[in-house]
Amino acid sequence: MTVKRIFLALIALTWLIPNSAFAHALEPGYLEIRLVGADSYRVFWRKPDVQSAPMEIFAVLPAHCETREGPAPTSDGQAWVSAWVTNCAGGLSGGQILIRGLEAQNTDVLVRFPGPDGTVYTQRLTPLEPSFEVPVDPSSFDVIRSYLPLGVDHILEGLDHLLFVFALLLLISDRWRLVGAITAFTVAHSITMAAATLGWVALPGPPVEAVIALSIMFLASELRHKGGQDMRLSERYPWTVSFSFGLLHGFGFAGALRDIGLPQTDIPLALLSFNLGVEIGQLIFVAAVLVTATILRRLVPWAVAWVRPGTPLWILSVYAIGGVSAYWFIDRVSGF
Repeated sequence: MTVKRIFLALIALTWLIPNSAFAHALEPGYLEIRLVGADSYRVFWRKPDVQSAPMEIFAVLPAHCETREGPAPTSDGQAWVSAWVTNCAGGLSGGQILIRGLEAQNTDVLVRFPGPDGTVYTQRLTPLEPSFEVPVDPSSFDVIRSYLPLGVDHILEGLDHLLFVFALLLLISDRWRLVGAITAFTVAHSITMAAATLGWVALPGPPVEAVIALSIMFLASELRHKGGQDMRLSERYPWTVSFSFGLLHGFGFAGALRDIGLPQTDIPLALLSFNLGVEIGQLIFVAAVLVTATILRRLVPWAVAWVRPGTPLWILSVYAIGGVSAYWFIDRVSGF
């Protein structure tokens, strides 16, 4: 595997990245149910904004709850929220929670709910599975089934993380050095994600997100000067560079996981499942890039000479990566 092979995929991707980077992705819905007394629950429901109107999805609690649906939502500037208190005789166990209308949308909903012992659990609902039955005794399989897909979704929807990995694919020509760099990145972000999620280390989210964008700008700079007489820093020490930046990316993953929350009795399993999901998503992305590059190389072999380091197309593509990451950096710094 060489840079020439994988770089052909950049031709297609650089046309897509700017549009995706500047647009705000549709946020998922969020339903939180908290136990506030004997069979009494406080419900918080947040659904996405679609062209200044609430998305046509509705949270419906189990049939034995007194108030199954909440009041009309109000805008908080980014989404539409509503809250209410209801009584559910005997608790939630065995009842069905439904997001009505979700089957017609292109988003998902994260549900946090208390188990029989008060432990908080998480369930992800999708257009294909818009409802679920609250288990009487949630199992380890339920935790894995909820958190592993969340990890996959998070990495595949995180354009900044994917762009960093993509830049590594372009920068490192040697197969085994590339494998080592990806491995170092994985180990590093796994360490900081676990440490930050468990509360051992804490860093504010906005600066971390800004530095993640800065890490992509650094790799873009390395790509711009690739092909000279001297190897770049990231080419000489790819594992060190990947590990260092991987520590920062791990804090970004931890921020997302903290927003989701962890089940109090299965924290290690949930953390491991989410991390495995991130790695699966990362492998899916790498495989997709390599397969795309191989196909393009066979279809347009004459284009290989156009995408060597230093050629106009290479420089244009590198500036596209740097421009997108610079926009992210400025946008995130201005949001402090």
